[in-house]
Amino acid sequence: MVVVAVAGGTGNVGRTIVETLLQTKHQVVVLARKASSSLEGPLTVKVDYSNVDATTQLLEEHKVHTIISALKITDENASAAQVNLIKAADSSSSVKRFIASGWGGIPSETSPLTALQRVSNDELRKSNLQWTRFVNGYFSDYYGIPGVKTHFTPLSFVVDIAGRKAAIPGTGDEPMAFTYSYDLAKFVTAFLDVSEWNELTFCYGERITWNDFVKVAEEVTGASFDVVYDSSDKLAAGNITELPSHEKEFAAAPFPAAFARQLLAILGHWVVEGRFDIPVDESLNKAFPEINPLSVHDVLRQRDVVE
Repeated sequence: MVVVAVAGGTGNVGRTIVETLLQTKHQVVVLARKASSSLEGPLTVKVDYSNVDATTQLLEEHKVHTIISALKITDENASAAQVNLIKAADSSSSVKRFIASGWGGIPSETSPLTALQRVSNDELRKSNLQWTRFVNGYFSDYYGIPGVKTHFTPLSFVVDIAGRKAAIPGTGDEPMAFTYSYDLAKFVTAFLDVSEWNELTFCYGERITWNDFVKVAEEVTGASFDVVYDSSDKLAAGNITELPSHEKEFAAAPFPAAFARQLLAILGHWVVEGRFDIPVDESLNKAFPEINPLSVHDVLRQRDVVE
């Protein structure tokens, strides 16, 4: 048993990991910008990421051994917060291991999002910490909403189940890895007992192409989908074919619609580059065959039919 601190433990990925960790032998501490007075759930402590010394003291006070970062690294402020957390962890006498935020595809050197994460990677390489970043492809949760158990909010990428439309990057034959968030959390939890860590750690639920994904969606819904294809050049220019659900989803998103479009274009370009695929032989699926992750079909079948 070790003390595991989850930074961003109240967010979508973080909360899922926290819930799963609570079912294990490990003691869980949630690092948040606001402390919780709730008597239920894990201990939640307030952290000021701008104060490295205070954060170091906090980590030592709670005897934190491993940090899992689920901070959303989408801007320079979030990037700086993770870098400072790494510095605090490295300075502490208790922290030995650090899982950096990422939770997606293989990093692309040309992506502005990767540039933000690269700063953390550089800091980790300078540290004495054992560290890694998870690569799990794309979260399948988005396609099971509403219905599937998840802390994610709707954002239609490539396939709009409710709108019965798909805007597929590239040819649609590029392999993709999809992972359900609670399966990712199971892999993360199991991984804590692994002694040797590499810079990238892989896991997945199912590998499938977008063309086949649409076939599964049509089978589950019993409807035909309108399918268009976005070229690599179009995506590289920051443009996407908008889907019927985007207007409502963009309005409800915690960031501007322009950012959402740019993000989806970046993700689409990553599909074409193969950055959402997983090297199967290097995956935790091989190491932990007892974990039986949900397939795309499994997730879609849990979707409530409310359209």
